[in-house]
Amino acid sequence: MDFNVKKLASGAGLFFTRAVQFTEEKLGQAEKTELDAHFENLMSRADCTKNWTEKIYRQTEVLLQPNPSARIEEFLYEKLDRKAPSRITNGELLGQYMQDAAKEFGSPYGSTLIKVGECERRLGAAEREFLQTSAISFLTPLRNFLEGDWKTISKERRLLENLRLDLDACKTRLKKAKLAEAKAAMAPDFQETRPRNYVLSASASALWSEEVEKAEHELRVAQTEFDRQAEVTRLLLEGISSTHVNHLRCLHEFVEAQAAFYKQCHLHMQELQKELGRLPNAFSLNSTHSMAAAGSSAEGVSSPVETDTLKIEEVQAPATGTRKAKVLYDYDAADSSELSLLADELITVYTLPGMDSDWLIGERGNQKGKVPVTYLELLS
Repeated sequence: MDFNVKKLASGAGLFFTRAVQFTEEKLGQAEKTELDAHFENLMSRADCTKNWTEKIYRQTEVLLQPNPSARIEEFLYEKLDRKAPSRITNGELLGQYMQDAAKEFGSPYGSTLIKVGECERRLGAAEREFLQTSAISFLTPLRNFLEGDWKTISKERRLLENLRLDLDACKTRLKKAKLAEAKAAMAPDFQETRPRNYVLSASASALWSEEVEKAEHELRVAQTEFDRQAEVTRLLLEGISSTHVNHLRCLHEFVEAQAAFYKQCHLHMQELQKELGRLPNAFSLNSTHSMAAAGSSAEGVSSPVETDTLKIEEVQAPATGTRKAKVLYDYDAADSSELSLLADELITVYTLPGMDSDWLIGERGNQKGKVPVTYLELLS
């Protein structure tokens, strides 16, 4: 118990000494050991790295999981060292609802819902894979730096600051001891108004000499500890460069995962557009055109656009009504009656009497064929 009391008293005294030194430095009454410019630059760079890494980490979390409640739940599972339950993505849930609704409708709308629902579920699955990959390859390294490396750096920097305060306190103590020693060693002045006891003065001089030797020893010890800690802290701060290299590699992996995710989503949507383009017109079932086609067949009248397969060689562009159109997506022709398209190219388009409103005739040079309207942006 006595040992613990002494240790507590010693710790309190050390804390008080540091507090006094810190206060005097702030008031300009004590000197402060300044670190070299390179060391200051290393600390500034480390602080900058920590601050921006923390902001990037938090915002990436928001990007990957916009729901704050879900983020809190994942945080609690992580702190409890338990695996978070698998959560269905919004895209997967939407796709499931669409497919369930299609079973109740049983109409062209329902069949379209099945196609779109399947696509949404694939998009949701791709999103879940992207979230998992990003969390492992990007978020985890950033969190490891903030919760591991940075905490170690902060701990060593605090220790270095405490040792600096001890060093400067030793310097101040030595300076005061030397002033007192010099005053005690002054030659006697017999003209003093109040004569001193020079026997006691000689004894005090000897005591102050011992105090100076003790202060010098403490200063050497404090300087050695400070230099050792400064070197340890410097090595940790220089390791920030390795941290940047590691985070750069993780950033590349995050970009690759994001690019793969968006590419996969684009492919899914392109495939969905192709499938929807081959379905019957969802806006009008074209019953009027079907009846007109039946009547024309009965009268022996034939038209290129009324047959199952469009006879492209018989199609002639109208004198008026043609327009320019920009292709939005690549399109592969399903048969010889269709025209394959490349994104961003310009083609001439027009419609023919009795033609499905979801399709237009497209011409590019000597080539022509049916093209889906959903793949085009009509220009004025």
